[in-house]
Amino acid sequence: MARVVDIHPIDPQPRAVHQVVDALRDGALIAYPTDSGYALGCQVGQHDGTERIRQIRRLDARHHFTLVCSSFAQLGQLVRLDNAEFRAIKAATPGPYTFVLPATAEVPRRLAHPKKKTVGVRIPDSRVVRALLDELGEPLLSSTLILPDHDEPMTQGWEVADALDHVVDVVVESGDVVAAPTTVVDFSAGYPEVVRVGAGDPSPFE
Repeated sequence: MARVVDIHPIDPQPRAVHQVVDALRDGALIAYPTDSGYALGCQVGQHDGTERIRQIRRLDARHHFTLVCSSFAQLGQLVRLDNAEFRAIKAATPGPYTFVLPATAEVPRRLAHPKKKTVGVRIPDSRVVRALLDELGEPLLSSTLILPDHDEPMTQGWEVADALDHVVDVVVESGDVVAAPTTVVDFSAGYPEVVRVGAGDPSPFE
């Protein structure tokens, strides 16, 4: 049965944040709110958590997960950026964007694209997410919480708890969140290519 932890969206309570992070360090799979709907997350090294996400969302082996970061400095440890990419991405973060970039050696091989050696990274504009990541001290392996046969991410904590009560360990409740996917910008060819238009303004990358 999933534990529901209430965290204030503007002023996250340290004790509640600590409870969720302790669960993550114990191998928990969490459902948590971002600036683009709910997501599923676990520690990067949790193979079991990765498989549980695949089962919940019915994803095949080709699905690529996103590494959610607390800061641009943390993001920069995971991907390689030239000066132009640095400036463009820095100006757009935090926000509802996912950036696909060449992975560094810090990224486990199983999480990078098998041919392109790229990985998706993002910095959500969410105080709750940043509080969790600051406490955890590392990125979170994540996937948007879109259930099979649904087109949009879930947005209500109580609905998430009701639907996933026996398949996740913790549900973070933090008020209403917006159901809007991130805008995905792929830099793997050496220039920005907007591959999905979502909540983030694509014009800086077009």
